[in-house]
Amino acid sequence: METLISMTDEELVIDYSNGNNLAFDILLTRHKQSIYNYIYFTVRNRELAEDIFQETFIKAIVTIRQGRYTETGRFRGWISRIAHNLIIDHFRQEKNENTVSNDEAPVDLLNNPALCDGTIEDELVKMQITSDIRKLITYLPDTQREVLEMRYYQDLSFKEIADQTGVSINTALGRMRYAILNIRRMAEENDIVLTM
Repeated sequence: METLISMTDEELVIDYSNGNNLAFDILLTRHKQSIYNYIYFTVRNRELAEDIFQETFIKAIVTIRQGRYTETGRFRGWISRIAHNLIIDHFRQEKNENTVSNDEAPVDLLNNPALCDGTIEDELVKMQITSDIRKLITYLPDTQREVLEMRYYQDLSFKEIADQTGVSINTALGRMRYAILNIRRMAEENDIVLTM
């Protein structure tokens, strides 16, 4: 055992590949704290760090046993690189598992323009629609135009409109309904798009 402790990492790897399991125990004891700390400080989760740590040394064992270890004199760098690659694999897998899918949702939340910031193009289109609607309003009969302007531009309730115009609430509602129907009809006749 004393002889093993004084051996270099490379000598221990050779001894382990020749069947001496104690040689790997020395390697593990020698590097476990620094490798574990590296993993833990990267993933910040004890259970995950322990899993990756174990997987790192299992991978090292398999590679050495298969005779594929070729990093002469650089065991610590090699084992650190295995740990690093396993951490990257974990984060890639986690990223893929956390990808948001919209396939099962009844409403398309990811591509809903109502939930997104508008673009300059959207603003220009809105301005054009508003301008077109204002022009169409001028062609409405006076009673319909009056109700529509009071409702949308003065933000009055139908009760307030009825009081100011001296008609019933139902008449004010009816005039608004006809105003909207007439604007839609005029828009269709003139190929004006009223919605984005």
